[in-house]
Amino acid sequence: MVILSAKNIHKKYGTVEVLRGVDIEVETGEIVSIVGPSGSGKSTLLHILGTLDKADAGQVFLKNANITFLNGDKLANFRNRNIGFVFQFHHLLPEFSALENVCIPGWISTQKKSAVKEKAEEILIMLGLKERLENKPNELSGGEQQRVAVARALINSPEVVFADEPSGNLDSANAKDLHQLFFDLRKQFKQTFLIVTHNEELAQQSDRMLTMKDGKII
Repeated sequence: MVILSAKNIHKKYGTVEVLRGVDIEVETGEIVSIVGPSGSGKSTLLHILGTLDKADAGQVFLKNANITFLNGDKLANFRNRNIGFVFQFHHLLPEFSALENVCIPGWISTQKKSAVKEKAEEILIMLGLKERLENKPNELSGGEQQRVAVARALINSPEVVFADEPSGNLDSANAKDLHQLFFDLRKQFKQTFLIVTHNEELAQQSDRMLTMKDGKII
C-alpha cells in the first residue's frame, strides 16, 4: 500500500531550479534511499515531502491526505502526529536528558505525560540505552546521541521517518549499527523510512535506491 506519494514537485531558490518535476511513491514498510551528487536536490525533496519546506508546484500525499496546502497549526499538528525526522546532526536539546528529549514530541501532541514517558523509556531500552536515560546529550557518544534522535522520531508512531544523512556524522562502526537499527525497526514495527544518504552500503541495503541528478529522479 502506498503511504507517501508526490507528483510533479518543482522548487526554485531565486533563479536556481532545484527540483524539476519529481514524482515519487513509497509503500508502507519500505526502506527507500535517495542518492546522488551534492546539489542534486535530495535534501530539498526530503524537506518538502516531510513538510519542512513548500514546493512551488506539485502535490504531496501522506496516508491518502493531500498535505500540500496545510499551513500553520494544522500543518504542525499533522507533522507531529505522522512524521518523524532524523538528521545528520542530532538536534538534541542540551539542557534536557535523553529521556526528556524523546518525550518532547509526545508532550507537544498533548498525550498524557506519564504514558509518553513510559513509551519513551521502552523505546530507549529497546535501542540499548537503558543506562543512559538520564544522561544529557554531552554525556553521550555520537552513536548514542543518534539513537536518542531515532527514539524521538519514533515516539508518536509516525507513518514515515525521514532521515537526512543520518549516519553522516558517525564513524563506520556506529554507522553500521544505525543502519541495522533501521532494518530492525522495519521488521518489528513495519516502520517506513525515506533516507537521503551518501553511504553506499546503506543505499544498497535498502529495498529501493533512487538516484537524483539535476533536480530529477533518474
